[in-house]
Amino acid sequence: PVVVGGDGPRQVVATCSYEARRFGVRSAMPGTQARRLCPHAVFVPPRIEVYAAVSRQIHAVFSRFTDRIEPLSLDEAFLDVSGCEALFGDGATIASRIKDEVRAATSLTVSVGVATSKFVAKVASDLRKPDGLVVVASGCEREFLAPLPVSLLWGVGDKALPLLHARSLRTIGDVQRASREDLVRWLGDNFGNHVHLLAHGQDPRAVESEREAKSIGNELTFEKDLCTKEAAESTLLQLCERVGRRLRKDGRSTRCVRLKLRLFDFSTCTRQRAIPATQDDLALHAVVRDLLRLEWNGTSGIRLLGVTATQLVANASRAQQSLFEPGDAGKQKGMKVLRAMDAIRDRYGEDACRRGAARRGSARGELDD
Repeated sequence: PVVVGGDGPRQVVATCSYEARRFGVRSAMPGTQARRLCPHAVFVPPRIEVYAAVSRQIHAVFSRFTDRIEPLSLDEAFLDVSGCEALFGDGATIASRIKDEVRAATSLTVSVGVATSKFVAKVASDLRKPDGLVVVASGCEREFLAPLPVSLLWGVGDKALPLLHARSLRTIGDVQRASREDLVRWLGDNFGNHVHLLAHGQDPRAVESEREAKSIGNELTFEKDLCTKEAAESTLLQLCERVGRRLRKDGRSTRCVRLKLRLFDFSTCTRQRAIPATQDDLALHAVVRDLLRLEWNGTSGIRLLGVTATQLVANASRAQQSLFEPGDAGKQKGMKVLRAMDAIRDRYGEDACRRGAARRGSARGELDD
């Protein structure tokens, strides 16, 4: 059994092998709990650069068969292969070829679901991991879904599941036999209709190959609480550097910045502020530093900090500028410096270039939005 992640008191499981899952280990579980459940597991640190490189190899295989690809994560995507039959065969044939070519390129197995909708394909892909191929023929969606647990319906979680179980709806087939009117009455108009459609295998959403992220953010969880203003503010600068770099890479700016703060007792707050559109690290840092000073008493231990850019806009050069910001010459010089720093980091890694105040090595966990 192998666990990706640490086993310390503040570390979490990123993922684990199927051998570890047999002992109850799962993603997002505290590392100490994973160690108790599976004392003989091998714990290894995450290697996000390696995962990203392999992900690019896998997506390169996808692109040989279609350009309609909607990535969900590093290791998962929807592919629309309708219209590709003349070149590559039907959906099942394409899925089998993808599995073979990914294995040849990376030595990895993949599981594929083939269906007429995104929801049914997703459910099918999860049924026979780690090396499965499940095909749901057109017209067989209801029959395929009927024996499966109702928890597989997207959106049915901790709140909706007890409501459905209380009415003896435990399988998707049970939901299929309930009327749309009853589901709306129990779950509300929008969600009731949503559950009704999914239970019958109906998911009209198209594969969105050009979908853009609605926010860009980073957060860090610390092995030891941060207890000084200097440590907290320098960590925020590190986070703002990462967010700013991703904004510049995407060619976008933010009009709203959000701070996430979690203290030693797990109390958590988020605060945000609207700003003139920017992709400048220091402008972001000035905002979240002020928000931190408003929300933190300066003494309570900080367990987690996060910075997220929202209300993203393109064409930063056209954005309205603040009356009190430096003139155009100063802005252009500042952007040249930022782009030079980005280029150095792209080539030599995150720690190759940094501001003196940016804190490094403080984090054990990281999440990109």
